[in-house]
Amino acid sequence: MNDISERQRNRNRGLLLLLLAMFFGSMLVAGLLRFSGWRPTGTKNHGELLQPPGDLRAVVPQLAQGGQYRWKDGERVWRIALAPPADCGQECVELAREIDTVWQLFGKDADEVHVLWVGAVPAGAPRPASLRELRPSAELKAGLPRLDVAAAPGQHRVPVYVIDPYGFVILRYPPGFDPAGLRADMAKLLKLK
Repeated sequence: MNDISERQRNRNRGLLLLLLAMFFGSMLVAGLLRFSGWRPTGTKNHGELLQPPGDLRAVVPQLAQGGQYRWKDGERVWRIALAPPADCGQECVELAREIDTVWQLFGKDADEVHVLWVGAVPAGAPRPASLRELRPSAELKAGLPRLDVAAAPGQHRVPVYVIDPYGFVILRYPPGFDPAGLRADMAKLLKLK
């Protein structure tokens, strides 16, 4: 009887040590991954998270057709914004096509995303239903961080921004970005209701 209980006790101790090793071992691996900078792909942004975010709350953009575009806190409208140079041409037509495709892929959530185009939309560019043409202003452009950073040859020269419902510029996509990344990031943001 004593021999069986000692064997059982040793087995239970072994199981307890194994459970403790698994628990603390997984915590150690998780800590190493966390402090090495690794993150699961589902938690990464494709765009650059702006720290600190650009603040456009005090700016009241003017619509090209007249009137004002106001940031309405009560509405859950996200914005995709771009401010191309006046001589953009065919490059901007292609960029507008990419943004239009991204906007269409939002499906039922497309009404919750405005496309803000600072300046004149080039002829032949698609115009999504939520497109808002804004008059260029120094205040508006100043709120878009690193707007004039040069692009690599052959890439778009225009960065694209995501603006939250309150008027904060939170994400920046550098010139030549992949539109699929913009769509993935916006899909995550649109789920935040």
